[in-house]
Amino acid sequence: MLLQRSAGILLHPTSLPSRGGIGDLGPEAYAFADFLAQAQQGIWQVLPLSPPGLGNSPYSAISAFAGNPLLISLERLAERGWIPKGRGSGLSVSGNIDFDQAKAYKLPLLHQAAQNFLEAGQGDRRRFESFKQENAGWLEDFVLFSVMRQTHDGTSWSAWPTELARREPEGLRRFGMEYQRELEVERVIQFAFFEQWRALRSYCAQRGTRIVGDVAIFVNYDSVDVWRNPELFYLDEKLQPTVVAGVPPDAFSATGQRWGNPLYHWDVCQIHGYDWWVQRLSWALRLYDLIRLDHFRGFESYWEIPATEPTAIRGRWVKGPQDDFFQVLRARLGDLPFIAEDLGMITSEVHALRQRLGVPGMKVLQFGFSDPGAHIYLPHNFAPNCVVYTGTHDNDTTVGWWATGATVEEKRAAAVYLGVADDGIEWAMIRAASASVANLAIVPLQDVLGLGSEARMNVPSRTHGNWGWRYAEGSLSSDLADKLRALSVVGDRQPVVPVADRRQVPEDFAA
Repeated sequence: MLLQRSAGILLHPTSLPSRGGIGDLGPEAYAFADFLAQAQQGIWQVLPLSPPGLGNSPYSAISAFAGNPLLISLERLAERGWIPKGRGSGLSVSGNIDFDQAKAYKLPLLHQAAQNFLEAGQGDRRRFESFKQENAGWLEDFVLFSVMRQTHDGTSWSAWPTELARREPEGLRRFGMEYQRELEVERVIQFAFFEQWRALRSYCAQRGTRIVGDVAIFVNYDSVDVWRNPELFYLDEKLQPTVVAGVPPDAFSATGQRWGNPLYHWDVCQIHGYDWWVQRLSWALRLYDLIRLDHFRGFESYWEIPATEPTAIRGRWVKGPQDDFFQVLRARLGDLPFIAEDLGMITSEVHALRQRLGVPGMKVLQFGFSDPGAHIYLPHNFAPNCVVYTGTHDNDTTVGWWATGATVEEKRAAAVYLGVADDGIEWAMIRAASASVANLAIVPLQDVLGLGSEARMNVPSRTHGNWGWRYAEGSLSSDLADKLRALSVVGDRQPVVPVADRRQVPEDFAA
């Protein structure tokens, strides 16, 4: 349950104007943390930090535990002596991400940095050895999977030789012996990522800023998680999915959305005490202060699509693990600092589950103006234990929505409800969110900057061209911070924890 009124900004680190062609955990991340502190924003919300798979989506990751190597700051590695200074500035800090270009530029430098670290044999070596030992439960499988993907030209794990696809012990042993150096390099890269994330999170904590992370409910079929735990998913004798995830047809799509993720064999998960989920969320709780559970409704009921179907039309609703799952989590992990992503086709059963758990749901102001049924997203209907957004990473920006997405009726209703705003519809929305009774108000940075549809992060029905937005260098002005700070102060949302009492995160991920 959310008890303290707070305000924050939604920004994935890839959207920072860092050098190397993609946002990272380097100087621009610290500059953004300083901006949050100046603006009295106590929350920084990010998307999943895992290495993305299909379509460069952080929600289609190749691991639920590993970090995205592209987020590693080359400048920070240079400061530690892993690479020569100046090697991390070869690509533009402006414009949208060219993922292929960023990979071609950064990954060889990361591998070289890891080689240099191993050859130097000093500095952070003790911490590296501790990191390997304490995180072997997920790290060893991930580095095996990563190197196997590289040696098989990125093909799906089910197309690898049988001894590797089916994890036959002798095949894994031989592979491990042949690729010892490559495996160690991948371990170093993961160590570098989590060292940099630890340092950034600690920097934020010292300034009273908490991190909201995102845990996607489903995992990518072509992931170490499915390769390592095939029994937890509905797979056939050839290790192919028999049913996949998605959502049914609705007003936005006549064929629904066929996401293609393999579905969990929840009864098998239950027999195993939900161990994989416990490990996954235990790890997430070490990375973040609060966790947004993506597609929360899937824990109550999910849309099951036969894998042979090309669309989501011929699916069916199937009951999820419901209360039993969360009771086990609470018994194993203690308090559950979750936010439920409860948007879309939400039934009374889903609302009841969330309320029984005491988990806050989400309210999106853009959704509130279409008809009386949508008024649940307007502030006069909020309860304090919720999180209000102007929009999310899956929506158009507020300026873009107003220009091309909102109907005449929605614009009329919004004008009546919000009033006329000389500084734009986005600031009318931001003020409404800040003034609401919702204990947490979060705004995408695109809305703070007043950007249009060109700054949209994701179009759910589009398979290419998403996730690439970055804000322009120099966008975070003092005037903007002052405006946000004034709203936080008058809305009683400013961070209130004294500096001396601010909780420190663990010094490293081997603690």
